[in-house]
Amino acid sequence: MEQSNCYDFPQYWDLAFGEDTKLEADFVEAAVRRYCSFSLSRVYEPGCGGGRLVMELARRGYDVTGCDLSGPSIAWLQQQLKAERLSAAVSVADMRDPVPAASLHDAAYCFVNTFRHLLTEEDAVRHLRSVASMLRPGGLYLLGIHLLPPDADEEDEEAWQVTADDTTVDMQLVVADCCRESRLETLRFTMSVRHDAQKDQPNVFRSDYRMRLYDASQIASLFATVEELRLLDVYDFWYDMTEPLALNDELADAVFVLQRV
Repeated sequence: MEQSNCYDFPQYWDLAFGEDTKLEADFVEAAVRRYCSFSLSRVYEPGCGGGRLVMELARRGYDVTGCDLSGPSIAWLQQQLKAERLSAAVSVADMRDPVPAASLHDAAYCFVNTFRHLLTEEDAVRHLRSVASMLRPGGLYLLGIHLLPPDADEEDEEAWQVTADDTTVDMQLVVADCCRESRLETLRFTMSVRHDAQKDQPNVFRSDYRMRLYDASQIASLFATVEELRLLDVYDFWYDMTEPLALNDELADAVFVLQRV
């Protein structure tokens, strides 16, 4: 099996990870209602990939800005926006840097570990400051990542299947290696795609992605170095606004609500 970049096949990747799209979009709206003195109008997504959330929020009538390093993902997103006659400002760009925008945003969001592609403290700080620069005062940055508690098992494996119309995607995720000392792990994704009309073997894509590790104290320390943002609350991947959580070593799936000072 040849190594490929699964991110360059957003039509399948977004299908595999699309189950929580409505929950995530609802959470963006609910967070602004709860923590902001203004209503939601403009949103920004760094590392938007194929744009499943860009599309969802554009359908809801918001002014959306998005960027990603994957040219194929942005091209796919532009095609989908055009097909649905939706508008969003999307571009190929580095999530460590601000992107051109007509005005400041009410909220930004980055869910499900995209942030952990930033492999150094310097890059993480640079990213947080760039997002802060794109938010209006009081605006929110909603950041979702998996933490690795000190007593958590470093080995992990998950598998799931998603079917839509005539396409079935089988996804397998394995932790290929993990080092707490270097704070780096490699996640191996194997994505098998089959269409109903396809009679031979499925198309199989495999990618290894390096990710930075965080436990509760490490992410808290990172946030403390970025004076432009303050941590308001923490949730988990259930996105239940009625149940804020403590940031401690029991927390594994975390969604942070950061506010522009």
